[in-house]
Amino acid sequence: MIRDKTCDQYVAEFEKAEQFPIKGDSPYYLTGIDLGTAYIVLVVLDHQKNIVAGAHRRADVIRDGMIVDYIGAITIVRELKEKLEQQLQTELLFASAAIPPGMATLDGGVVKNVVQGAGFELTALLDEPTAANTIVGLINGAIVDIGGGTTGISILKDGQVVKSVDEATGGTHFTLVVSGACQLPFDEADDYKRNSRNHQELLGLLKPVVQKISSIIKKSIEGFDIDLIYLVGGTSCLTGIEKIIEQELGIRTIKPRNPMFVTPIGIAMNCSQEVID
Repeated sequence: MIRDKTCDQYVAEFEKAEQFPIKGDSPYYLTGIDLGTAYIVLVVLDHQKNIVAGAHRRADVIRDGMIVDYIGAITIVRELKEKLEQQLQTELLFASAAIPPGMATLDGGVVKNVVQGAGFELTALLDEPTAANTIVGLINGAIVDIGGGTTGISILKDGQVVKSVDEATGGTHFTLVVSGACQLPFDEADDYKRNSRNHQELLGLLKPVVQKISSIIKKSIEGFDIDLIYLVGGTSCLTGIEKIIEQELGIRTIKPRNPMFVTPIGIAMNCSQEVID
C-alpha cells in the first residue's frame, strides 16, 4: 500500500497543487481519473508519486454509478487533461480510474473507453473504496464512499478487502429532499446543499437520508467485527454527517479533510506505466 503521509496531508497537498501546479522535470507523470456523479476529478503525480497538479469540474454524466453521457464524459476528461498539460508543459499519457464496487462487469469497459477516448493509456481500474484506502491506510474496519448517486462500502480485515457492496443512495437523494422542502429547482437545491454555510440548517432536514445510509452500512457490515468506519466521497462533506452515522451505528466514525478528494488521490496512487489490456 502506497502511504507515507496521513490522509489529510495528501488532501492538503492536492488542494495546494490544484491552485499552484508544480512544474518540474519528471520523466513521466501519472494521472488518476475519478468519474463521479457530481464531479470529475483529475489528480496528477510525478514519477516519485508526489502530487503536482489537479483539476475538478462539475459534471452530470454519471447516474447511480453508470455513465449515461459517454461523449460528455470524454469531453470533460479531455479538456481537463489539456488544461493540466498546459500547466505542466508536458503530455499526460498514463491514467488509472475506478468504478463503484461490483460494477466491473457492467461499466468497467465503458470507463476504460472514456479514459482512452480522452487520450490516456489505462494502467489500472479498481473499485472506489479500495482506491480510497490507498491513502487512508485502514487495516481493520469499513471504508464508506458516499458519492452523488451511490454509497460504496468496503470491509477490510488485516488490510485486505473481504467484502464490497454498492447501494443507490447518495447526494442526489439529499438534493431531492432539499428541492422539495425548500421549493427550489433541482440545480439550485444542489448548489444550496453544497454551501457549507447552509449545512447546520439542512442537517435536520437531511437526517432521514443519513439514517437510510446508516441502515445500508449496518446491513452491509452484519457478521463482521467493525469498530471503525471511515467516510469518503463528496456527499460526506455534509457537516455533521459523521456524528449521525456514529450515533446510529454505535461505531466510531471518522471523516477526513475534504473527503471529496480522497478517492481521486487514491486512484492516482495506483497508476503506473504498465498499460492493462
